[in-house]
Amino acid sequence: MRLQTVGTLEYSHPSFVDYFKASVRAIHALTVMLPGLVLLALQPFDMSQPGSSFAPFLVFFGVVSVLIFQTVGIYSEEIFSTLLRFRIMLLAWATAFTMLIFMHQGLGMLSYLEPVHLGIWFAASALLFGVERLCMLALFRRRMDKGMYLQNAVILGGTDNGVRVAEYLLENRDIRTGVVGFVDDRLERLPKSLANLPLLGNLRDLERMIREEKVTQVLVALPWFADNRIGQVMNELRKLPVNVLLVPDVVAFRHANKRITDVAGLPALIASDLPLRGWSPLFKRIEDIVLSSLALILAAPVMLAVALAIKIDSPGPVLFKQKRYGYNNRLIEVYKFRSMYHAKADANADRQTTRDDDRITRVGRFIRKTSLDELPQLINVFLGSMSMVGPRPHATATKAAGVLFEDAVAEYSARHRVKPGITGWAQIHGYRGETDTLEKIEKRVHYDLDYIERWSLWFDIYILARTVPALLLNKDVY
Repeated sequence: MRLQTVGTLEYSHPSFVDYFKASVRAIHALTVMLPGLVLLALQPFDMSQPGSSFAPFLVFFGVVSVLIFQTVGIYSEEIFSTLLRFRIMLLAWATAFTMLIFMHQGLGMLSYLEPVHLGIWFAASALLFGVERLCMLALFRRRMDKGMYLQNAVILGGTDNGVRVAEYLLENRDIRTGVVGFVDDRLERLPKSLANLPLLGNLRDLERMIREEKVTQVLVALPWFADNRIGQVMNELRKLPVNVLLVPDVVAFRHANKRITDVAGLPALIASDLPLRGWSPLFKRIEDIVLSSLALILAAPVMLAVALAIKIDSPGPVLFKQKRYGYNNRLIEVYKFRSMYHAKADANADRQTTRDDDRITRVGRFIRKTSLDELPQLINVFLGSMSMVGPRPHATATKAAGVLFEDAVAEYSARHRVKPGITGWAQIHGYRGETDTLEKIEKRVHYDLDYIERWSLWFDIYILARTVPALLLNKDVY
């Protein structure tokens, strides 16, 4: 394997981080004050009233708001991440604005401001904070496209784990760390591929690059059983002006919600955690009750029309009931509008529906294509056996390429850690309908598990908003 050298690399001096955060604080202070200044310019306020010293108050309010933002964690290291961070920013701004409301209502200050002015002020600043975050992310993306990162990192250890770390960092780009290559003394043990990154040399070359300030971070990815070697390497690197991180096997973090926890003072990696904790189950249940109630009311005329069409089209019941796996692998009875001829019904889904399936009625073909057959599941949601958003429930005998789902994917049962949903993260990515290949069910499970780890009310709303376009564009439902 040919060694490569690192040329003149762009990197940001550590002091840049402090300057950047100071600039963000200043921008936030101005964002807090700007709507107030605009209101003052546009509205003919009577400034002779008591408590009308507006300019000093604005400065005070801007400074205090930034201090609150600091306390909430707005200026933590995550400011450089690729996260949108809209929720935490809205929470911080609402906390700061509460002080303004108290001064206005409780202390009688700024009495010339009407409640509508306060509402405009809050909404305008919240919108500006969102725009600023999007601009910041765009700036980060442009710098990364040019190969400019806050820290230039090398991976010490051309191991399989080192390659996984490199692939993860390249796939999940973050302006905080840009990997420029590998360093290793044992060339004979290197994998055939190093994630398309160069081998930059050995420890001696690494020391030279650090001295020349071409490398500011070292990710040690040596095998953890090589305790003596790790100790020697760490002792050498501690003598140099560089950030050193000991990287565990990233396989342990693949589906982790939190990276590390504390057990009686002992650091431990979280391999699995409860998907909904604290108040989350209550919030999700309230969401389901409210949305399913509204949907049932709005969809009642459509459901009545579908029921009449089914009754006229073919003999048999209007509703089709089927046992499917729900929360904690419990069997639940799921309601659907009947889309097949009653005599050809398949209660266990031993045979999946295909294009031009002779079991499907004329009305059934339409309601399956438009997903109107799923509307009765709103009753399941209202009663509590299902959720509006979650992994889709599957029948007990459903197969992918002739293999039962639970046999096809080892992590399949992990989907049942939450209630199944009418729509889900996998469905809006096109993974719905027939699963004629193992890849389709593997992808579906991947998105379902990703949803479980990332759950939030905002995430549910986002998925619901994308559901209708996804239904209209999907052509794989028969």
